[in-house]
Amino acid sequence: MTPLKPAPGSLPGQGSFPDEPIVFVVDDDQAARESLSRLIGSVHLRVRSFASAAEFLAACSPGQPGCVIADVRMPGLSGLDLQAELCRRGIDLPVIVVTGHGDVPMAVRAMKAGALDFVEKPFNDQVLIDLVQNAVKHSLAARRSEREKKGVRARLEQLTPRERQVLDMIAAGESNKGIASALGISEKTVEAHRAHVMDKMQAKSFAELMKLVIALD
Repeated sequence: MTPLKPAPGSLPGQGSFPDEPIVFVVDDDQAARESLSRLIGSVHLRVRSFASAAEFLAACSPGQPGCVIADVRMPGLSGLDLQAELCRRGIDLPVIVVTGHGDVPMAVRAMKAGALDFVEKPFNDQVLIDLVQNAVKHSLAARRSEREKKGVRARLEQLTPRERQVLDMIAAGESNKGIASALGISEKTVEAHRAHVMDKMQAKSFAELMKLVIALD
């Protein structure tokens, strides 16, 4: 395994940060690993490289944004095996499979199983860089979305059981009158609950409240 390579301009000893994406290169060919690491580092992305899928899995942390570039054929776990194991562990890192000409059917199977893309050797440097940058953007967007969902779930937990009932009925399209009738309370009480729900959910409008609820589905 090569050490973490800082992107140009980073401070010595700065290390990696949980929010900073890392591109993981997994290939049993040392020359290929070093070449890919240099290429990816040239566009100011952090890189870590591993000689095997098992080595990478032992060091991989859930929640780390970035992507994986994996050779489809490796001793031990193949690129396909690695992708399947990441899915099994719930590690949401986009995978780009590197394949030789004869391995294209394997790469296609990898994509059908969830790989983001594949690139065939010998590949064009710019094509690979574009794929990597797209994968990193995808990973960061997914991370932001998950953080937002966690925030919404935390706000939901602040609701009282009655407020949650009212919210569920609002989301189902019930009017204040219908909610009041169903729960055996007054419309004024429903309005008070709605106001509390809006406040606790930090929603400025009914439309925004519905977006928050829908985002959790």
